[in-house]
Amino acid sequence: MNSRTLTIMVMSIVILVTVVSCGNIKAVKSADNSSDVVTVDDQPKWTSIFNGRDLTGWTIKIRGYPLGENFGNTLRVEDNILKIRYDAYGQDFNDRFGTVYFDKYLTNYRLKVEYRFVGETAPGAPTWGYRDSGIQFYGQPPASQKLDDAFPVCLEYNFHGGNGTEDRPLGAACTSGMFIEYMGERNTTTCIPAEVGRTFHGDQWVTAEIEVKNGKITHYVNGVEILSYANPTYNPANETAKMLMDGENTKVKGGYVSLQSNSHPIDFRKIELLEY
Repeated sequence: MNSRTLTIMVMSIVILVTVVSCGNIKAVKSADNSSDVVTVDDQPKWTSIFNGRDLTGWTIKIRGYPLGENFGNTLRVEDNILKIRYDAYGQDFNDRFGTVYFDKYLTNYRLKVEYRFVGETAPGAPTWGYRDSGIQFYGQPPASQKLDDAFPVCLEYNFHGGNGTEDRPLGAACTSGMFIEYMGERNTTTCIPAEVGRTFHGDQWVTAEIEVKNGKITHYVNGVEILSYANPTYNPANETAKMLMDGENTKVKGGYVSLQSNSHPIDFRKIELLEY
């Protein structure tokens, strides 16, 4: 064996060992023992929580109906899309607002959904229901929502759709039975508009994301940060919120993610979760 062949063999072995080692390295302590060195294998990964076939892993709650009853086939899965429709509601929406909960309590995570508004608002719906929906999070347990509750105790990333001419930005942070801190101050209004105003007209697909991490919440649309706030707390004056408190501690530690059925037809084709 000549020296050139031997050199090539040695280099090949070194490369192979390096690749195998890198593929299996786990978190190790740094020299000063102050932090972990995290490898690719330890990074959180996006997971689809909507299977495109049915609502396995989700629970429906429509105002006035028992938990799990899908009145009027409001939520349906067709063509790999989760569709919210009101064709069985007749001429009176009758405040039958709905919620579909993901069946897992969450604390630190990032959620991403692709959605679009379609069609016309249900007859008899409130005027604000036009192209209105949202992601609800830090929500109360599904089984704790009362029969006639319109909405759960939660925070919301509000969706708005444009009417073709006027600005109607999405991404406001809305509160139900909770408070948040925005720019260091507790909110005094139900909704805080996004700092970056984006309006989407027509039936185009939009990607909305929320990141919830150690009490800080950030809203994104199509990858752009549009709003950030922090430190959600329960409002003790709200009967349900008080029930969710840990004694006198008002801090919100986690909760359930859900999607709104607010009277305007909407489609969801991707719902993905990344847990920290």
